Amino acid sequence: MKTKPSSDRYNFIDVLRGAAIISMVIYHLCYDIFVVFRVDTGFYLYPPVVLWERTICFSFIIVSGISLNFSRHAYRRSLIVNLCGVAVTVISLLFIPSQQIWFGVLNLIGCAMIITRALQTIFARIPPLAGMTVSFLIFALTYGVPKHFLGFFSIRLLELPKALYGCKYLAFLGFPAKGFYSADYFPLLPWLFLFFFGYFLWRTVKACGRDGIFRTDIPALSFIGRHSLLIYLAHQPLLYLICAAIFGHF
Repeated sequence: MKTKPSSDRYNFIDVLRGAAIISMVIYHLCYDIFVVFRVDTGFYLYPPVVLWERTICFSFIIVSGISLNFSRHAYRRSLIVNLCGVAVTVISLLFIPSQQIWFGVLNLIGCAMIITRALQTIFARIPPLAGMTVSFLIFALTYGVPKHFLGFFSIRLLELPKALYGCKYLAFLGFPAKGFYSADYFPLLPWLFLFFFGYFLWRTVKACGRDGIFRTDIPALSFIGRHSLLIYLAHQPLLYLICAAIFGHF
């Protein structure tokens, strides 16, 4: 499909979100087939699949951070996103308890929006490139916090005290207690800093005068991107019903 420029909207942000949501739907279809319906329960452990899943997560969170720069009603939007996240948790507990979700990506994004907007005055004083760089480095440093260590992504440099992981109510921060399980888990540590990275990334692009490339549009993808929250909420129940019909679970 040919792309076309737009003079009044940064459509390419929606394009990126649309591409990510398509990839996510395909991934969840595979997850339902191989894991939920037990065709190959080790599916999500294969290195290419792990990389695929991480790419989707990174894309969503970074684009969400970028998008906050344009939000006029960030607190209202964050409340809506958080409520949708709670709805996902309730539905997972009621219908697929084996795949229960606690503090999934919607709750992360909703909380990150509140925190970032609250810090906006402070962030405005930070040079964009410095903010982007420091945010990414802290993200890399804290990437292993849910697994009890600090380091550089999966490289362990410092083990964290076990006492930090003794309270089940601290899972949302990144300190899951023993026995905690969530099929979709994105705690504030480390993922809040990837959101910060996206927020500063846009400001860096803008400061460098490179924002014009984001006016490129791919209509089909940007349409999907603009309706990503609705698609996110609807796709998994539909996929589950389709798979249940195929595998004879009705």
